[in-house]
Amino acid sequence: MDLGLTGRAALVTGSSRGIGLHTALTLAREGCDVAICGRTQESLETAAATLSATGRTVSSSQVDLSASDGVERFVSDAVARLGRLDVVIANVGGSFGANFRETAPAQWLQTFEVNLVHAVRVIQAALPHLEKSDVASVVIVASISGSRPGPRAQYGVAKAAEIQLASSLARELAPQRVRINAVSPGSILWEGGSWHKRSLAMPDVIGEFIKREFPWGRMGTLDEIADVITFVASPRARWINGANVIVDGAQGQPSIRLP
Repeated sequence: MDLGLTGRAALVTGSSRGIGLHTALTLAREGCDVAICGRTQESLETAAATLSATGRTVSSSQVDLSASDGVERFVSDAVARLGRLDVVIANVGGSFGANFRETAPAQWLQTFEVNLVHAVRVIQAALPHLEKSDVASVVIVASISGSRPGPRAQYGVAKAAEIQLASSLARELAPQRVRINAVSPGSILWEGGSWHKRSLAMPDVIGEFIKREFPWGRMGTLDEIADVITFVASPRARWINGANVIVDGAQGQPSIRLP
C-alpha cells in the first residue's frame, strides 16, 4: 500500500532511540524527509546515519526539549532544513516519582510537563507550518496507561490528558485541515528500554507479568508500534481524526507495581 508520504516532511520528537527512532525510520522508508532530535550527540549522530541510509533528507538537532525554547528551536530548524512540514509525531514522554505516597507534587508537574505540555508546545510551534500542508497530521504517542488503571498514577493521568488533547484538538483544528490522533502502545520490549532492563533485573517477575497479561505470550516490538503510527499519520488514514488507536496485542494491565 502506498501511504502517500513520498516527498513529505515529518518531525519526530524524542527520536534518537526507541519508538521515536523506529517511527522516523519507517516514515523515511515510506518516502518522508525527517527531522529528529536528541539530547546526546553520539546517539543522535548514530540515528541520523541510520536514517540517511534510506536516501531521504535528514535534519538532526541536538536539543533539550524541556528548555524554554527547545521545542520551538527544533521546529524552526526542521522547517529551515526540510522546507516544509506535513507530519508531526509528539513522542517524548516519561514519568517522575514512584508510587503515590512517594511522589511529590513537583514530580506530578514534571510528569505533566514532559508528556502533555510537550505535546502542546510542539503542536503550537508546528501549526503555522502544518496549515500550509494539504495532508497535515499530528500523532501524539500516548499509552494504554492513559485508559487503564495501573501503578504510577502520575504517568497514567498525564497520558489520559494527551488522549483528551488529541480528541479536543481534532475538532478545533479540523477547519484548518489538520488531523490530530493519539496512538497508545502497550508494553514494548526492546534492547535498552525500560522493560528490557526490568526483565534482566527481575526475570521471574516480568515472566509472570507476561504470562498473566499478554494473550500472545510476549510484549510488543518497536516496529509494530512504528508501523501503526506511520499509517495513522499518513494520507491513507485521512478520515481517522480524534481517535485513540490502541496497539497492545490485547494486553491486560498496563504495568506492574514496582518497589
